[in-house]
Amino acid sequence: MIALATFILSAFGIEAEAKQWTLRDCIDYALNNNITLQKSMLQTRSALEDVYQSQAVLLPSLSANTSQNVTYRPWPESGRSSVLDGYVQTSVDKTYYNGSYGVSANWTVWNGGRNVNTVKLNRLTAQQAQLDSATTANQLIEQIAQLYVQILYMQEAIKVNRSTLETSIANENTGKSFFENGKMSKADLAQLTAQRAQDEYNVVEAESNVKNYKRQLRQILQLVDDEEFDVVAPMPTDEMALEAVPSLNDVYVSALDHRPEIQKAKLGIESSDLSIKMAKAQRLPSLGVSASAFTSTSSMSDNAWGRQLKNNFDVGAGLNLSIPLFDQRQAKTAVNKAKLQRESYLLDLKDKEISLYSTIEEYWLQAVNNQNKFKAAKVSTESAEASYELVSSKFQEHMVNTVELMQGRDKLLLAQQSELQSKYLTILNLSLLNFYQNGEMKNE
Repeated sequence: MIALATFILSAFGIEAEAKQWTLRDCIDYALNNNITLQKSMLQTRSALEDVYQSQAVLLPSLSANTSQNVTYRPWPESGRSSVLDGYVQTSVDKTYYNGSYGVSANWTVWNGGRNVNTVKLNRLTAQQAQLDSATTANQLIEQIAQLYVQILYMQEAIKVNRSTLETSIANENTGKSFFENGKMSKADLAQLTAQRAQDEYNVVEAESNVKNYKRQLRQILQLVDDEEFDVVAPMPTDEMALEAVPSLNDVYVSALDHRPEIQKAKLGIESSDLSIKMAKAQRLPSLGVSASAFTSTSSMSDNAWGRQLKNNFDVGAGLNLSIPLFDQRQAKTAVNKAKLQRESYLLDLKDKEISLYSTIEEYWLQAVNNQNKFKAAKVSTESAEASYELVSSKFQEHMVNTVELMQGRDKLLLAQQSELQSKYLTILNLSLLNFYQNGEMKNE
């Protein structure tokens, strides 16, 4: 699940610093503290309890029972007589009690394999719950990685905007000098001042965007403290953005083998096969074994309590055979519904495979397109830098006007931003493709 994290970590060479979050810090914290993921894990534990319960059903059941009853009969027809010293004495017991004690055991010897298949079905359900947790974890990792790289990109954008602002300030100062010497009109100076103000706004806007992305990342991490939040990572290299893009089909075929959403859909088909077997088993006979031991006592008996327990002690055992003859179509309905459920799971698998391909294809297209944009943007930036240096030199010599200077500056800024954006997007999409293809750490 942390393959994407480890890939980007190794690619960026991230090292932890005080009060700063690496990508690994963000992902580890989310995996350990995200509420949605924790709830998903609770569902897994609940499914495991069902497995244990179904396993226990395979064993005999044993129970002990006792009952103590007191009875009051106000108008009995007869009483109890005894002879003492030659005299007959009669007594009437209106209140008496009965006690019973028993132990019973039952065991289903065979019921068409339903109990055994229930264990298998619950195990599959538990595995599906675990795969749900894995899917949730993967979604968290992707969201964190996307925001993390976006923050890094915007931080670099701030540097570009600040560099552009420094150039605008220098141009404005030059314009003021020209204006004081009568070499520039007030309108041209106003354009330089407006450009400097716009660049200041661009810096503030970029800083605001970084704060917003950090807020979104904090929200995913579910941090509620007011501690200063920042991310740390060295500058990504051009070589990272120029790595070979893997084949779309290779990524897709590899993803089919390990992606949790695909594995869960396949388990759904297996579970439906078991459900069909269990439904068909309703037409088969079932055999059970029972055994019991029972005794009782009563105050109406002249025997002592212990003797009553002995005299009234019974032991019994028996076989229970149930043969379904007419079940009002319950078995047939269960079989047909289980088959329909299997068809539904087959459609779910197909839908997941199509969705997976679409996601990988999107990342692949973005990787290819942004890599091509990055290559073109590097050439464009070099050209724009050379052109702007020439225009700036001529402006210092008052050989070009402010319009030409600002046009050259705008082209350079646009080229720099395009190069920066395509570079980070290429690295992000290459990382995501690796995550979908390998699902494991990439050592570099």
